[in-house]
Amino acid sequence: MPPLARPHRHDVLIAAVGLLGGAVLSLLGLRMQNGRPLDATWTALVPLTMMAGLELLRRSAPRTALVIGTLALVADQFTPGNLATVLMFTDIMYAAVLYGAPAAARRIPVTTFLITVGVTIGFLAWFRDAQALLVGILTALVVFAPALTGVSVRNHRDAAETARLRADQTALLAEMDRAQAVTAERARMARELHDLVANHLSAIAIHSTAALSIDEPETSRNALGVIRENSVEGLAEMRRLIGLLRAGSADSEPAGSPTLASLDALIEQNRAGAASSGLTCVLEDTRADREPPPAPVELAAYRIVQESLTNALKHAAPGPVTVHLGQAERLLTVEVSSVLGDRRGPRAPGSGAGLVGMRERVALLGGKFDASPVTGGDGTELWRVRAQLPVPDGTEGRVRS
Repeated sequence: MPPLARPHRHDVLIAAVGLLGGAVLSLLGLRMQNGRPLDATWTALVPLTMMAGLELLRRSAPRTALVIGTLALVADQFTPGNLATVLMFTDIMYAAVLYGAPAAARRIPVTTFLITVGVTIGFLAWFRDAQALLVGILTALVVFAPALTGVSVRNHRDAAETARLRADQTALLAEMDRAQAVTAERARMARELHDLVANHLSAIAIHSTAALSIDEPETSRNALGVIRENSVEGLAEMRRLIGLLRAGSADSEPAGSPTLASLDALIEQNRAGAASSGLTCVLEDTRADREPPPAPVELAAYRIVQESLTNALKHAAPGPVTVHLGQAERLLTVEVSSVLGDRRGPRAPGSGAGLVGMRERVALLGGKFDASPVTGGDGTELWRVRAQLPVPDGTEGRVRS
């Protein structure tokens, strides 16, 4: 059996006040009944002391305190009696319901009610007088009323605890939602930053390396031209992103997102930057319906093409880089293929973040993504990036700022 917990200071105070008050009542000679078998005044102090001791167990062992307290109350009926003993018993009854097991809290009020009814009926049958109802009322005040009060307080306490737990759960869910939103926003910003600057910085890195390694004025002049063009484009893209992040402020208006209609300009820009590496960029748009898809789908398709062209500039062997757009029913297909192999000349290092970003974009739209080597129709080994993006019905998302 585990050791009993240390009595609560309030329980110690109740026990001390009850014992002291009962002793004062006994010294004053105040009795509750006369003609008992143990008629000496001091005999009432024994149940009083027992009841005061049981007050120390009202929280830690309420069931034990109630059982022994009931026996002490019965014993008190054979003595002159003490009001403090009865009052402390009502507190023990109340504590047994409040601090006891849930099953005991349900049974005790029912049991005390039945005892009250039984005592009332018994004394009515014995006395055959309406005054016997006073005994029933007294019994109800001693046993049933404290139990009923304990049930009420316990229900309010449990309701308050349930409300607190619900509030804690709500706060936890809100914090989880906030953390997920922050994580998702950070991932989105990481994709945007990578897609915005990787293409331009890769071109700058490759052509600056070429300008430094090849001592030809024409090559250096062309490389510097490409570097300047990509620097200006990269700065414009960064300004656009800053405008998006500051959207809603009074002094900033976000620029529009890139569209599939601007792929020609993107291809032309990459064609000029990749010419020195032996790459030729080609756009094949076989869509029958040139209506723009919803904005999230269109932006994802544009970014996939942009990142695939950047990867081709970094890693592809000399040869064609083909960008193919197609649409069958409600499915937009984006496919970018380049020659797989080694090439001479400067190359920019890769981190793999581009493939991760493309895969995340497609997954967010519920599409399919694949990036793997394939064999072309002429037997050439190609690196192919293929994304299939669902296009919802309706025109939602086609309105652009």
